[in-house]
Amino acid sequence: MKNLFSLIAILTIFSSCNHDKKIIVESVYIDSLINNYTEPAVATNAADIKFWLSKIDTAHPGFTSEIKYSSMLAGRFALKGDIHDLKAADSVLRLVAKTYNYKEAAPYSGLVPRLISQHKFSEADTFLTKAKQIGIKSYDDAAYSFDVNFELGRYILAEENLNKLRDNADYGYLFRLSKLEHYKGNLDSAVNDMLKAAQVAGNNPALIVAALSNGADLYVHEGKLRDAYDLYKKSIATSSSDLHSFTGIGWIALVHDKNYPLAKKIFLFVKSKTQAPDPLLKLSQAAELNHDSATMKKYAQEFVDVTSDPLYGTMNNKYLIELYTGILNDPSKAEAIARNEIEHRATPQTYAWYTWCLYFNNKKDEAYKVYEDHVSGKPLEGLELYWMGKMMKGLNKGYNANEFFKAADKNKYDLSPSMMQDLEENLKQ
Repeated sequence: MKNLFSLIAILTIFSSCNHDKKIIVESVYIDSLINNYTEPAVATNAADIKFWLSKIDTAHPGFTSEIKYSSMLAGRFALKGDIHDLKAADSVLRLVAKTYNYKEAAPYSGLVPRLISQHKFSEADTFLTKAKQIGIKSYDDAAYSFDVNFELGRYILAEENLNKLRDNADYGYLFRLSKLEHYKGNLDSAVNDMLKAAQVAGNNPALIVAALSNGADLYVHEGKLRDAYDLYKKSIATSSSDLHSFTGIGWIALVHDKNYPLAKKIFLFVKSKTQAPDPLLKLSQAAELNHDSATMKKYAQEFVDVTSDPLYGTMNNKYLIELYTGILNDPSKAEAIARNEIEHRATPQTYAWYTWCLYFNNKKDEAYKVYEDHVSGKPLEGLELYWMGKMMKGLNKGYNANEFFKAADKNKYDLSPSMMQDLEENLKQ
């Protein structure tokens, strides 16, 4: 009987491992998505932009139409990735503030999420303070304060702000709660909160898609790729214009299925539909899996060329650091970018980037000092954990390196294919 139980256990384990290796992303599904792709959200947004623009009288600048127009431009940026739309949305709100002699709170509070999306966190803080001085609703005060404090690494204040919103039937509260739980490392709670947000989003496709696709991202982070795939599919079913979920599915095809042709097909399709630089980075990472260094470097350089436009500011610093400490191998540039990031927001995550760049630039003593002062014992994600493991290994701190590598392995699907392979090799040592 004992031998029978042992045999059953072995078969169960084998079955589980075999199940995990099964292909997740179906080529037939992807072909159907691409062949039947439509953009109703883009069309609706275009109509809204045209409508609100027609309501604006440049000879007599107003308020409502301009703010609505700005919102639609920001919406088009989310859909099509043209950075000029986000900058234009920003400019419209600044003009409204000037038109009303800087005495209206709405343009200032409206600028807060725009500036956060551009990673101008300190400036967002400044405009929020101005909005509060003029007077805003208590909900907006708490919500925007959470957003700013969270991004600036003021997590205790952010949680205090969030507690003022506490309402399990409120989308904004649940969405933000998910972000906080993710930071704390409570991934199951973070996913559940995001799924609850989708449930209370009513009939607003944009809100539903934001919650579902973010929930799928959390599943990827947690290594639950089948669950992530299902959520991405559900999100695309809600809005066929959801290129973020297309990209997420392409990533699963790449890092789990090891299906380079399908992943490349998805990323090239996304590239054809957006001006955002993201698919360029994904195409570079896809070439890693195919051991095609020339293509990998080509797309990496294209990503750098696009994001070096001053309009992008610091929005892509994390990925630039990854490239300059990787395929593009420019330690000095990586360090400069990381130092600049610290000046904009000093968080454990950004300090980990700086630590890694210092180490990569052969400033080992300085790197370890920054690590001890600002990173040690703080919550980190997969990429930062991997980098800290690499640094510890280079400093001959084998135990610490192994602990970081084990922690990074829990979020291994956040890493590029070459990093995943390197992580696996380090864990075997």
